[in-house]
Amino acid sequence: MEIDYKQLPDNKILCVDMKSFFASVEAVDRGWDPLKVCLAVVGDKTRPGAVVLAASPALKEKYNIRTGNRLYEIPRNKEIKIVDARMGMYLQRSLEITLLFRQFVPLDAIHVYSIDESWLKLDGTERRLGDAYEAALMIKKCLLNTYGLPSSMGIGPNMFLAKVAMDIEGKKKGIARWTYDDVQAKLWPVAIEDCWGIGSRMAKWFHKIGVKTVGDLARLPLEFLEDRFGIMGNQLYYHAWGVDLSRLEGHYKDRHKALGRGITLFKDYRDLEELRTVIFELADEVAGRARNKDIAGKTVSLGIGYSKGEGGAGFHVQRTREEYTNLTSEIYELALELFHEKYQGQAVRRISLALGNLAPASAMKLNLFVDKEKEIKLHRTKDSLQDRYGYKALFFGKSLRSGSVLERIKTTIGGHGR
Repeated sequence: MEIDYKQLPDNKILCVDMKSFFASVEAVDRGWDPLKVCLAVVGDKTRPGAVVLAASPALKEKYNIRTGNRLYEIPRNKEIKIVDARMGMYLQRSLEITLLFRQFVPLDAIHVYSIDESWLKLDGTERRLGDAYEAALMIKKCLLNTYGLPSSMGIGPNMFLAKVAMDIEGKKKGIARWTYDDVQAKLWPVAIEDCWGIGSRMAKWFHKIGVKTVGDLARLPLEFLEDRFGIMGNQLYYHAWGVDLSRLEGHYKDRHKALGRGITLFKDYRDLEELRTVIFELADEVAGRARNKDIAGKTVSLGIGYSKGEGGAGFHVQRTREEYTNLTSEIYELALELFHEKYQGQAVRRISLALGNLAPASAMKLNLFVDKEKEIKLHRTKDSLQDRYGYKALFFGKSLRSGSVLERIKTTIGGHGR
């Protein structure tokens, strides 16, 4: 299949990633050079099994210690500095960086993807900032001069290409600019496991069928990918060709910053199926509340609290979708992805889930290639019956499985009795 790139939007999208953000913030705060110091930020440096939350570039390069390693894996060397995480400081600095971006583009041209990564739409700033590369260089210098923080940047005609340009080339060069003309020369040689949007499990599956690069993926039939992955297969195919029609949208101002629900479990949960059941039920609860308020969201946040016997607090992670949703299946799918990326088998005592980055439900767009009408009608029917006859009138069969907390979710407020 040949893509007519002349018919596609050719925007000026900048993807900004703060390099080793937690470690860099700690280094600057302590008077160290963030690019030269060997520094690890851990959850609790008194516990040998504590997870490394961030590693400075020098620590990665010299000792191959990265995010996800354990404290006991760090060599005992006077050159290496180890500090406890200070999340409040990182969140504050992240907010300050977003405010700094507003000096260059309006708020609705900033999409905050995570605590250390954002997309900026530079269209219309040429007269004031110069071309996209000049603007990126200006923002990069401003971040360094204002906060002492290094960054990596990618520029592309859409959000996907800007992100991949940053991941693959920008992290080495500082700033990378890709166009549609670079798809075959730069995007296609990228290893499938290194491409944004493809997790480790999916990459393993692709390897089994001989797909090792993005170029290999681009040569698979669209129908084959849609049959195997549904809507995600459609996205995988077009991303492999450098096509991304999602619009960069700023965050919706609403009195609801997020819709969330958490629950404290009566016992320790370790069984994966039981944990998945609870996450599903929380996703369904949050999705139902969003539909009831006629809103949708892009950002899914998952919090896991460990049992006291584990000696650690747990983790809180979030990720932003390209499209708004208030569908249980889509919220659950992303929450489960986050869970499997971080969970290491500890005993769990509390789980929370939230939907943020909210907008009116009208912002949801039905995919042209996948019919969601049946799912939407099913949710509307379920919501209507539950409103009229109670939650037991109609619920998902998953809640019949071991570990279900549906009754507690429906009969308690915030994890406590009414």
